[in-house]
Parts: sequence; C-alpha cells; structure tokens
Amino acid sequence: GTVRGMIAGQVHDIEGENQQPAEQLLERIHRAKTGALLRCSLRMGAIHAGARAEELEAISEYGEHIGLAFQIVDDVLDVEESAEVLGKTPGKDAAQHKITFPAVYGLEESKRMAERERARARASLERFGPRGERLKQLADLVVDRKA
Repeated sequence: GTVRGMIAGQVHDIEGENQQPAEQLLERIHRAKTGALLRCSLRMGAIHAGARAEELEAISEYGEHIGLAFQIVDDVLDVEESAEVLGKTPGKDAAQHKITFPAVYGLEESKRMAERERARARASLERFGPRGERLKQLADLVVDRKA
C-alpha cells in the first residue's frame, strides 16, 4: 500500500546517496514518496466526496503528476534560492550527494519537466470541468512557488 511504498521510497533515497545519479531510481523515489503522499490525500478527499471510479482514476493521475512536479520544483529551489527565501539551508541535497532532478537532468531541463508535469496534472482534471479549477490552481501554485 501507500505506507509501504513511501517507506521503500525513503530507503531508495537513502541508498541513493553517493551513487551515480540515475533517472529510473530518481523517478521511483519520488513516485513512492511525494507522489504517493499526494495521491493518497487526493483520493481520500475524492472518496469522501463520492467520486466514481473514473474520477478516482483521474484524481490519482493528477496526484502522480503534481507530486512529481512538486519534487522537481523543490530540487530546483534547493539549487537556486537563498536560505532567506527558502526558510531552510539550500544546497543540502548536493552536499549529501542525494539524487536530485537538477543533478540528473540539469536546471533548465528540470524546469521544463516541472512544466510538463503541470500540464499533465491539469489535463487529467478535464473530465471535472469547472469543478477541477481549484486543483488546476493548486498545480500552478506548486510549480510557480519560490520557496
């Protein structure tokens, strides 16, 4: 389930320290951690609201994409922003030799990837029409944030 997946993601994250950055490991880590947390939260809300099976599928897809976008942006901000802006010490991931999106893909490609994940997240909500607007706005906030 979700908890096991998140634990596995954390194990991969820790074991990934000091290893050569790898695209597959990076995606697996963040789908199991950030993606799973957001997907689960969104599904619980949708279930509580009485969502049908196809709506749950769309919400799950949104959670996957927005979770990945969140992590990509978080990794980019860790490289680009100051401690004052972030409210935490930047550069810790690099100092700990963690596998990050900028380490694997570079800053510019990481930013393009975040934009693609935002577009995919927004597209997954099309079936909801106007009811999906708040979640689309959330996708924008996640990608456009500065801290």
